Amino acid sequence: MAPSDSLGARATPPHGLPGPATLMQALALAFAFGILYVPTLQDLAAGGWTAEALGHSPIVFAVSLWLLWHRWPRELPAPTGGLSGWVGWPLVVLALLIYAVGRSQSILTMEIGSLVLLIAAVILVMRGSATLAVVAFPILFMAFMVPLPGGVVDAVTQPMKLAVSWVAETILYGVGYPIARTGVMLSIGPYQLLVADACAGLHTLFTLEALGLLYLNLVTTASWARNIGLALLIIPISFTANVVRVMALTLVTYHFGDAAGQGFLHDFAGMVLFLSGLVLTIACDSLLRKFFPVAAPATGGAA
Repeated sequence: MAPSDSLGARATPPHGLPGPATLMQALALAFAFGILYVPTLQDLAAGGWTAEALGHSPIVFAVSLWLLWHRWPRELPAPTGGLSGWVGWPLVVLALLIYAVGRSQSILTMEIGSLVLLIAAVILVMRGSATLAVVAFPILFMAFMVPLPGGVVDAVTQPMKLAVSWVAETILYGVGYPIARTGVMLSIGPYQLLVADACAGLHTLFTLEALGLLYLNLVTTASWARNIGLALLIIPISFTANVVRVMALTLVTYHFGDAAGQGFLHDFAGMVLFLSGLVLTIACDSLLRKFFPVAAPATGGAA
């Protein structure tokens, strides 16, 4: 019995690596994805990813691929047909149609969004819903690299900028700074600062949401209350991080001049944004641990 088990263990490729029979399929899929999406990624690397609105996309893409490899089941379940095939193949066709329209019309939202849908559809067709469920988060996380439609950004960004400007003005005025606000324009001392889309817009909120969800997924516990609580807190955490960034830029401009605020320190304020978001997320998670502690595993032979 022992030799048979040992032979079976050796026959199973480690970490879900494909055997010789499926290796050709994997290579064919990689070639097909390369033909479709390497030109898209080249275009993004040449221009799209250099914009601040999409600056997080390469990191999201790399992290998604790492998570996909890390979460890939070590022992693949048997491929399932039936419902998985009936659902998967129409999704493959739909993803290819979306890609064709996006590529031909230069619509990045459709072009990149089709990649996420196509990966999910191919896994569903080839490995079934069980494998797709295991790697669902890496695929969903990849959706954060999809550019948001301009109409959605414009509709949400203006109210966000107004709210962030009001909170920043209220706090700084409350601690004694000579600051006033007109819409999204902050006046402090002799300086005027316009709260731009990049400082308090939907793109920064979208990026911080990705950071928070990644943290939540990596530190997820058996306490559903804690996981749900932290997920709900990500939105106010992201808003607070935007406020911290605007306040930091305002104070830098007031104390060191307009050149400092619009120069290197403006870019450094982006680091302040993400660091404050991460610190607030960890702090909220630590607080939730006190209210929803995770029970220690039972000791004994079974454990």
